[in-house]
Amino acid sequence: MGILVQKFGGSSMATPARREQVIGHIQEAKAAGYQNVVVVSAMGRRGEPYATDTLLQLVGYGKGMHPRDLDLLMSCGEVIAAAVLVYELAGAGQEAAVLTGGQAGILTDAVHGSARIIEVKPDKILQLLSQGVVPVVAGFQGRTRDGEITTLGRGSGDTSAVALGVALQAEMVEIYTDVDGVMTADPRVEPNARRLETVTYREIAEMAHLGAKVIHPRAVEIAMEGHIPLRIRATGSASPGTLVKGAAGQVEIRGDRVVTGIAHVGGVVQVQLETTADFNRSELGLAIFRCLAEAGISLDMIYVSPRRISFIIEHRWSKQAEEVLREFPVKVQIESGMAKVSAVGAGMRGVPGVMARVVSALQRAGVNIYQTTDSHANISCLVREKDVEAAVHALHSEFQLGRSET
Repeated sequence: MGILVQKFGGSSMATPARREQVIGHIQEAKAAGYQNVVVVSAMGRRGEPYATDTLLQLVGYGKGMHPRDLDLLMSCGEVIAAAVLVYELAGAGQEAAVLTGGQAGILTDAVHGSARIIEVKPDKILQLLSQGVVPVVAGFQGRTRDGEITTLGRGSGDTSAVALGVALQAEMVEIYTDVDGVMTADPRVEPNARRLETVTYREIAEMAHLGAKVIHPRAVEIAMEGHIPLRIRATGSASPGTLVKGAAGQVEIRGDRVVTGIAHVGGVVQVQLETTADFNRSELGLAIFRCLAEAGISLDMIYVSPRRISFIIEHRWSKQAEEVLREFPVKVQIESGMAKVSAVGAGMRGVPGVMARVVSALQRAGVNIYQTTDSHANISCLVREKDVEAAVHALHSEFQLGRSET
């Protein structure tokens, strides 16, 4: 047996009872002959004493605080979680050692708050493994080459785990969370959602980017580049969860599985710009996009025609976008209360009629479509936020996602 990286999220670390389940998973892997490397998130969620949001609340969510100092504060939650787990592992008879992200060899650039991993040097981890010690690594963080602590952005404990898995040439990375793997839709919205046994890297990356919260998109990208299989499981459950691997020859794309799952994200606004000028013959469109980029506003579902541009942005950027666009000779219409609902599936590539089925299903459900985008693995529709539940139900039913794969 080789190396197994196990990552446990904040909900898995939140209480003594949950941490006892975490220790059970670690012991099971040891008994199976694996060398474990454990990565943890901060304990609990907003309001709980050691959660990242609670630490941020102490400093007014960092307003006016230097990004370097804010990273030092935010990195504490994971270190506390790692230290507590090591203490409890010792009580269960397993020797373990706490490592910060930097001590584990995760080197990043110097962009505080959203650093990117540039290299992983897992020498200290390999040394501990050779001694029979379980390294427990604080996720979500690393260090620069000159020793400054950085954080990788919210939800990036998964990224830490997968980056370590690739560097260690692990057999697998297990992501433990509070849901039983990847579901065909959000079970809080779609009661007939079921667990998927297998998905491709491409499918889970698309679902993560399009609103599914089961894993960080960057973690999937790193796993795909490093050819490391992932297994997404529920803490405390014996269920195998969902296996994430490559496509042809590794994960079967069933002939009738055109769509794998339905994802959605709310809290967006649609921005529509109209002009009597020609966006193609002037630099007006380019100037608008540049100014929005300089303001740090990320655009999605972008549509450009000679006299019309439309896109969506997160609701929190709407006022700032309105201020930027006020400087240009365009008619601006900003529509709030919108959501993006997406049908995702690697099997839709080259299959005619998928868009027709999407539109037909939404029309039957009385859901209006305001804009669409697509790729080889997804079709996304902009709808009213109040219609999200109806849209998810309609698409989940249309593509028979409640039906067992077997």
